[in-house]
Amino acid sequence: MPAEQRRALDAIAGLLRCPACAATVRVGDGQVGCERGHSFNIARQGYASLTSGQGGPGTGDSAAMVMARERFLGGGHYRTLADAIACLAAELDHGAPGLVLDLAGGTGYYLARVLDALRERLGACLDLSAPALRRAARAHPRAAALGADAWQRLPLADGSAALVLSVFGPRNAAEIRRVLAPGGALVIAVPGPDHQRELRGPLGLIGIDERKAARLADAFGGYPSRAVTSVRYQLRLGHADLADLVAMGPSARHIAADALPGLAAALPDPAAVTVDVELRSYQG
Repeated sequence: MPAEQRRALDAIAGLLRCPACAATVRVGDGQVGCERGHSFNIARQGYASLTSGQGGPGTGDSAAMVMARERFLGGGHYRTLADAIACLAAELDHGAPGLVLDLAGGTGYYLARVLDALRERLGACLDLSAPALRRAARAHPRAAALGADAWQRLPLADGSAALVLSVFGPRNAAEIRRVLAPGGALVIAVPGPDHQRELRGPLGLIGIDERKAARLADAFGGYPSRAVTSVRYQLRLGHADLADLVAMGPSARHIAADALPGLAAALPDPAAVTVDVELRSYQG
C-alpha cells in the first residue's frame, strides 16, 4: 500500500469500527482487523473494504461511469459547485471533534475541495465502487477511502464526524445521526428544479423528484436547518462532455452507452446546460 494512503488510514483508525461487530479495529499490513477476529482487506491502491457482507440496496458505480465522471469533473465543469460546498463547510465548521465524512463520495472530488478549506480536518470518502475508491484513495493526503454501503451501518464510531457530506447520493438518516458529533453539521446537495433541464427530453434523463424537499424534511426535520443555498450557473458543453455528463450519473443505468453519441449529436455543439443545485445544511 502506498505510504500516503497508509498514513491517511492510520490517522483515522481510532474512529473506525468493525462492520461485523462494531468493535474497535487496528490497521495492519494489508488488513483492518478487530479483536474478535474479523478482518477486512486493504487494496493495494490504499482503500479499505469495510463491508459487513450483508446485502443491501446500494450498488457501486461501474468503471465506465467512474471514468466518465473523472473526465467531466477534471474539465472543471462542477468546480463552482465544489467551491460552494467547501465555502459552506468552512462556515459550518465550529470546531466539533471528528472528521469530514463524504457519503457515497465517489472519487473524492468534493471531499478534496472541502479538506483544502478545512486544513486541520481529516477526511473519509465512503463508497461501494472499487473503481471510484481507487481514485478516492489518492484524492487528498488527509483523506482515507473506505469501501462501505451508505445504506448499512457505517464502519465508524458514534459521534466521529464533525461534518457529513451527501452530494447527489443516498442518505441513511439514522446512521448520519449516529455518527454526527454534537455541534457537527450535515450538508446535502440535491438537484434543483432546473438542473440539466435542457437535456431531459433530448437525452432521456431521469426527472427531478418533486417530493425530494418533503422527504428531506421528514428525514432531517429534527435538526436545526439553515436557509437553502442555491448554486446556479450555465455551462456550454461539447458533445463529448455531454456524453460524459450522462454516462457518469444515474441515467447511465437506463440509456445504452452506444446510443449516447447519437442522442448528443442532435443537440447544438456546444450546448447550453443549466446547473441548478440546492445545498441544504443542518446543524447537529
